[in-house]
Amino acid sequence: MADSTTTPSSQRRDWEERYTSGDTPWDSGKVSSELERVLQSGAIPAGRALEFGCGTGTNALYLTEAGFQTTGIDLSENAIQLALKKAKEAGKTVEFRKGDVCNFEMSGEPYDFLFDRGCYHCVRTEDLAGYLKTLRSVSKPGTYFLLLAGNAEEPYEEGPPVVSEEELLTELGGLFTFLELERFRFFHPAGIRPLGWAALMVRKEDAANLESL
Repeated sequence: MADSTTTPSSQRRDWEERYTSGDTPWDSGKVSSELERVLQSGAIPAGRALEFGCGTGTNALYLTEAGFQTTGIDLSENAIQLALKKAKEAGKTVEFRKGDVCNFEMSGEPYDFLFDRGCYHCVRTEDLAGYLKTLRSVSKPGTYFLLLAGNAEEPYEEGPPVVSEEELLTELGGLFTFLELERFRFFHPAGIRPLGWAALMVRKEDAANLESL
């Protein structure tokens, strides 16, 4: 999931084909339990929210219902069209845009809350610099960021790409302060429950070490 200079067209076609065929185990149709937990705790005030890799819009719709003005982006045009249909059927106003998390052109003010259920762990080995540049452009000091990623503490067999605790802290700690770093289990319709990281962060006042990105 990157721009045309880093993402081969074959990869883009693969995402489109998977949404067309329904081969999208990450897009379960269920609201993320970790997103529910964080929002229901009252720790995150409603504001402008951006979801990376929104898929067919389940979590973006939940954010809207929770009082957020929500934008969802995804690399797949098929996913965006399904998300727009779902929002229309629910009678909700959500901005869904085809967009690249590693080359995202933001319009308007920075967001108050960011949510990523599966982009970071997919793009970090291909274009971490692009991903961090996007994070910097869409956030401001005080922006909250909930990130869900595969956890390398468990031997990888099936599920999302995995990341170690050290990698998370090193790659994202320059821009964000970690408020929580918890282990959880991803939901999977086939009953597989891969181990994951749930990281709640807040954008630092001073992130000069990423200024050059």
